[in-house]
Amino acid sequence: MTMRETTTWLRCPAPLTDPDVRLVCFPHAGGSAAMFHSWGGRLPGVEVHAVCYPGRAHRIAEPPPTDLRQLAVQITEALVPLADRPLILFGHSMGAAIALETAVALQERGIEPFHLFASGSRDAPYPGREQLSDPDDLNDAAVVQRLLTLGGTDPELAADPEFQELVLPYVRADGRMFHAYEPGAGPMLRCPVTTIVGDADDDADCRPWSTLTTGTVRAYGVRGDHFYLVAEPPLALLGDCLPAPVRSGP
Repeated sequence: MTMRETTTWLRCPAPLTDPDVRLVCFPHAGGSAAMFHSWGGRLPGVEVHAVCYPGRAHRIAEPPPTDLRQLAVQITEALVPLADRPLILFGHSMGAAIALETAVALQERGIEPFHLFASGSRDAPYPGREQLSDPDDLNDAAVVQRLLTLGGTDPELAADPEFQELVLPYVRADGRMFHAYEPGAGPMLRCPVTTIVGDADDDADCRPWSTLTTGTVRAYGVRGDHFYLVAEPPLALLGDCLPAPVRSGP
């Protein structure tokens, strides 16, 4: 994996000369690395990297991903050169599932993630297939309404035809990929997992984290809806789970 390919897959808003830890952030369905741009430099010793999915932002000319596990394997290849420091994975909503599969792929490469944060995801049984909405059953207006219901999308922007023409194809593609994803049975991980869910989030991903890892699982509730982290990133919570030498500082 060349440095150019690594840059294609990851954006680092504030590179550090000698980081103690690297935090890798996985966006939600329809999301991009820009969601985590403001996180860089806000946790001492922590270098933030945001995953860039194909089919959007600077990768808009590429076809969006169709296989979640294959996507995780490709992300893993980009992360291997960064594994000289402990890796903490933070995935929001669909990003939590991609972070899970990436953690599994890292383990298969002999790299143990230090911690996995599953944001917008609660420790609960998987929903039945009949409870999952197929994005191909929704027209454009319904997809836009779904974005507005979840929050995190400006209503005026969502009504813009140019925005819809640009964004809806990869929003739908992400939805198809997530809908087709067959979750694995546990345990799949060895690292600790922390779930974070807004107290007004009725759309949280459901994943039986306590059966998916042999590590500890902690559940945190925060104020807000499915996109609580836009207004208030959970940086303090992340800081509490850093390796002890990083927490204590120099």
